[in-house]
Amino acid sequence: MSSQHDDGHSRERILAAATRLFAERGYDATSTRAIGEAVGLNIATVAYHVGAKPELYRAVMRRAHLAQREAVTAALRRLDACAPTPGGTRAGLLGFVDSYLAFCLDHPEVPALWMRRWLAEGGELAEIETEFAGPLVTEVAAAVRAVLDRAGLGAGADVELLVFTIVWTAHSFAQAGVIDPDGRRRGPRDLPTFDRFRRHLHAVVTGVLDRED
Repeated sequence: MSSQHDDGHSRERILAAATRLFAERGYDATSTRAIGEAVGLNIATVAYHVGAKPELYRAVMRRAHLAQREAVTAALRRLDACAPTPGGTRAGLLGFVDSYLAFCLDHPEVPALWMRRWLAEGGELAEIETEFAGPLVTEVAAAVRAVLDRAGLGAGADVELLVFTIVWTAHSFAQAGVIDPDGRRRGPRDLPTFDRFRRHLHAVVTGVLDRED
């Protein structure tokens, strides 16, 4: 086995462990030592493969962003291909919502990482929002606006806030589910809870499109 292969394998193991720990504990509460211990490596070896903690965190967030961008880009292509009618566009946008929700359920570490940042974890690394989150939200909002305008829908809608609303709610639901009247947490894998949430999110999106200002 080549040294280069060993290096690549070690880096992947480190990134996987770092992703899990940053998602579970946040940036501030996760040490390089803890990441190294999770994969059986010392701090010096971790630093050799991925750099210091800020570089490791950037690498983790970059991988999360690329996975998110890939899913969103595919969903936007499907949205752009929808029929340019009010009905077709509503269905296309709800399909986009479902695609993003499915991504959050399939990759729970991604919403967890971003929610940690919403709590000001790793706040000194503000370039992560500048490089990743900001441009992607702008791109999605512009694409959604173009599709809505094409169909004559949502003239008064704040599309950027609509995109954020989808992100906030999908991330939160994917992590926490809902609390039922008995105080029990119903997670996103509980099908009746998932269906209820999905219908509600659809109603929110449709309501924004049909609102008359």
